Amino acid sequence: MKLLRDTWLIFQRQAVLQLRQPVWIFVGIFQPVMYLLLFAPLLKPALEGPLGLTTNAEVYRVFVPGMLVLIAIFGGLFQGFGLIAELRAGVIERSRVTPISRLALLLGRSLRDAMTLVVQAVIITVLALFFGLRTNLGDVLLAYLMLALIALMTSAVSYGVALKVRSEDALAPLMNTVAQPVFLLSGILLPISVEYGAPGWLVNVAKVNPFSWAVDGVRALFAGDIGDPKVWQSLVITGALAALAVVWAARSFARTVR
Repeated sequence: MKLLRDTWLIFQRQAVLQLRQPVWIFVGIFQPVMYLLLFAPLLKPALEGPLGLTTNAEVYRVFVPGMLVLIAIFGGLFQGFGLIAELRAGVIERSRVTPISRLALLLGRSLRDAMTLVVQAVIITVLALFFGLRTNLGDVLLAYLMLALIALMTSAVSYGVALKVRSEDALAPLMNTVAQPVFLLSGILLPISVEYGAPGWLVNVAKVNPFSWAVDGVRALFAGDIGDPKVWQSLVITGALAALAVVWAARSFARTVR
């Protein structure tokens, strides 16, 4: 009970700070919206041949899930900058004299990040409806759960790394180095498949990327195919990685805030 209460207190504080600067929510959806406006119109002729997609609804059921995973990855991986600012301001240092759970210090922040991601995902999904996206509400809600797990995992990793490096100058290139291959090998913009012309070695390398499984799972849900094995496979993979990331980052918090 104490862990739940402490987590809720940290979550409330972090949510209030987020609401005081709502511009960050809109900054987070700016890039996906630009892709919707400037890139998505090119997809129908490009995907019609290799994947047999003939309608806007089919095209956006491929494209929008990739965009949502994109903001979950990048939005989570760069949350550590806020923690470094708190370290510099002495917020984390003052937490040492409080009886609050060290795990709650992490969970409250990461859950705030997951909530922010879900809000952004809802906004992007609603906007995509005007471009022709058609999907089932129940399947989309399960997709949001998977996206929240991704945000939980990436933000926990970012916080753990931030506690190690304690410098924006070190965190920025490190996160970019990690995010770039993850982004390219996850099939976010275009599916990585032999049918689309991807070389076999690239398809095999992409299978090692857990975010590639996540993209496939979210796409299956947006397509209304909840029975696709990729759905539960991606849920298991993202859930397990999120748990491992939280445990690792929580230990970093415990060692830092004693």
